[in-house]
Formats: sequence, structure tokens, C-alpha cells
Amino acid sequence: MLGESKAFSGFSVDDTATARAFYEGVLGLEVSDEGMGGLIGLHLATGAVVLVYPKGDAHQPATFTVLNFPVDDIEAAVDGLAERGVTFERYPQIGSADERGIHRGGDIGGPDIAWFTDPAGNILAVMADPA
Repeated sequence: MLGESKAFSGFSVDDTATARAFYEGVLGLEVSDEGMGGLIGLHLATGAVVLVYPKGDAHQPATFTVLNFPVDDIEAAVDGLAERGVTFERYPQIGSADERGIHRGGDIGGPDIAWFTDPAGNILAVMADPA
């Protein structure tokens, strides 16, 4: 029924101007204005566009990872993001993280991964590309 639909994903932030500065300036994504009351689009390397919409004071950060960024070299990605002011989250309930904030796949049953948040508190991750 919806197999041919050009579906897309989206999430909210409290302030799209701040979000745009982070996604464009810190993460290096292409960001577009989508109109309709301040919506922005995050253009991913896959060709997908993720819609980011403002909710102001009603925004509640996602309690799950809204975007995963597979990378060839997770250490280099984490170091580069840290140099740009990104702080990495640690989730002791799933295992310990190393000094960089990378949770190692062998400890958690998946790829090496490091979580961080955007300025609105939404959870993002860089992860060792499983391919």
C-alpha cells in the first residue's frame, strides 16, 4: 500500500535557528529551509531528507537515537566532533565507554558507537560502519 510512498522522517527541536547552526556548522550537513513555519531539512548522504520542526517550549527531547551516522573511522569522527565542542554521552546500563565516549561493540553486542545530543537534547550517534 505505501511501498511506493516517498516517506520521510522528522523530529522536533525547541529552536530551528540553533538546530540549523549545529547541524550545518558542527556536523557539516547540508541544511535547507523548508518553509511552513520554520521547518528545516537535513540532507543526508543517502539522499534522504529529515524534516526538523520547531515546537518551542513544548519540545521534549527524544529518548531514543533519532539519527545514526555510520563512519569508516569512529575514533577520528569522535575526535573531530569533540574538537567542535560535542560532548559524548555515557550509558552505564549498556556497558562502559572508553575515554573518548565510545561504547565498544564487543561489550554491547553491536558496532562501536558514541552517542551525543543536539542543542535540543535529541540523541544522535556516530557508529563504526558495519559494512
